Formats: sequence, structure tokens, C-alpha cells
Amino acid sequence: MKDPYSVLGLRRGASPEEIKASYRRLARELHPDRRPGDARAEEKFKHIGAAYALLSDSEKRKRYDRGEIDPSGAARARRGASSPSGAAAASERRNPFDRFFRERATHDAGIKINGANVDYTLKIEFIEAARGVVKHVSMANGKRLKVSIPSGTHAGQVLRLRGQGMPGLGGGAGGDALVEIAVEPHPVFRIDGNDIRAELPVTLAEAVLGGRAEVETIDGPVVVTIPEGANTGTILRLKGRGLAKSGDKRGDHYAVLKVVLPSQLDPELVEFVRAWSARHPYKVRADAGEPADAVVRAPAKPASSDGAPFGATHASPPDDET
Repeated sequence: MKDPYSVLGLRRGASPEEIKASYRRLARELHPDRRPGDARAEEKFKHIGAAYALLSDSEKRKRYDRGEIDPSGAARARRGASSPSGAAAASERRNPFDRFFRERATHDAGIKINGANVDYTLKIEFIEAARGVVKHVSMANGKRLKVSIPSGTHAGQVLRLRGQGMPGLGGGAGGDALVEIAVEPHPVFRIDGNDIRAELPVTLAEAVLGGRAEVETIDGPVVVTIPEGANTGTILRLKGRGLAKSGDKRGDHYAVLKVVLPSQLDPELVEFVRAWSARHPYKVRADAGEPADAVVRAPAKPASSDGAPFGATHASPPDDET
């Protein structure tokens, strides 16, 4: 095996952060899922995994820097000790991992070193994170693991798979596989803790007269009631339609209304509004020192699962309704 510093493109005095960053960059570039069928890339992928396993373990790194172990993590032969020759030496030149695993098994039982953890970043879709999903990932140590992602998983959350990292030395415990979850943004849903917020476009008629509309949630479509006199910013709460919390509880889904005018205004509507506004003028922007005429209405009754109004024009839920 080559010098682990060279494999990861690092200098001898590299910091743990630099080692981790270099490993992650190379692992992404050479990952088998990105280069299916590329035997050369797969071989390099194994080498960077072995190099990271050694350098990410502070004790192993110190021993390597002192010359006590070789790049495979095996103890260097003492003076006078026999070295492999003939077919065994040829086999080691062809595949250095043969020696890597063979010497681990026969290593001095008095030295026990736990295996290094293996990091992996798994990218999933928003709905998969919200509902939960099972994925399979190829790790740097060559293992292909089944990862069960629970419902309500957030971006940046790390799942620990115990014992699925690099193997230990001299009977030491195997390291863990640490899978960091990256969640693709959703075009409509926005996360707020365990709650979900999303705009719900409504027509002018629906805003003024009220009505019913279909809201898309992570569980599928739900029909909600739009109250009369709704406005842009009116919030409808769908209780228990958000992300999973601890136990069986879930957050809520908040549909934030957005009044949308026709793309092409009808002359009749324009004439009506012109005449109506002349008879019923009101202010929505206050002049200096003067209050606006628009009044924020008090919250309606507590929200129900059919989408009753949570609060007419509140940008966030009032304290007594959470």
C-alpha cells in the first residue's frame, strides 16, 4: 500500500479537519455509485478508505509516523524477522489488501486498537426524509449497507451504524459508519422545526367569499375551508400533518394564503373596483404619524384538521394557539 498521506494528497502535518475534508472530497469523486463499472476508480476508492482509516485514528497515526506500523496498519517486522518471499510476496505486490487483512488476524494479541469510523453523506429527497425510507449505500471500506431512515429526519442529522466502519486491530472493536443525511429542498414545502409551511394561492373570489381548496401535504392532498374575507398572509393550520416528533406526535402543516389576481384583468372587474374604491376608500399604509385603516383581526377559533383559520393575518402562530 502507498503512503496514506500521498493517497489523500496531504502533507505529513495535516490537521484532522484537513484529513477529513480531503477524504470526503476524494470519496465523492471516486464513489462506485458515481462511477459504476470503473474498476480503477473502485480500487482507488478502497485505498482512500484504508488511508483515512489509519490517519483518522490518532493512535494509529502516531504509530505510523514513528515507523511502528506500515500503511496497511500492520506492525513493521523487527530486525531479523523473516519477510514474505516467493508466491506470498508476489501476491502482496498484486493486492496489498491481502497482507492488510492477514496481518490484522495474526497481529500481536497484546495490542488492541479499535477500528476507525467511516463517514458518508447520503442525499435523499424531501418527501423521503419526511415519510421515512430505506436506502443502500456503498461505504469506503467496500461494504454495502442497508440504511433505514426514520420519518421526520432533518438535514444534517447523522445516523450511526455501529460496527460497520473499519475493522479493528488485534481483536479491537470495529468502527462505526456515520451517515450524514442531506435533504434536497422541496419546491413548495418549507421546514420550521417539526412544522411545514407552504403557500396556498387563492383567487380573489375565494379570498372575498370564502370557499374550499385542496392543499398538498406530505401525506397527500387535504381539502381545507377558506374563510370569508381571507387575505394574503392568512394562515390555515392542519393539525398533525407536519413532520414526526418524538413518540407518535407530529408537527403541523401551515397553509399560508396568497391572493392571486387574474393574469389578464377583465375590464368589468377593473371598472367595478374603480367604482367601489371611489365609494369606499381605505388605507393600508400609514402616513407619518397616522395609523392605517386596515385592522388585524383577532384569531379565529382553534384550528382543526379541516383547515379552519388559525389567525387572519398573523405571520406566525400566536402564543395561545401553539
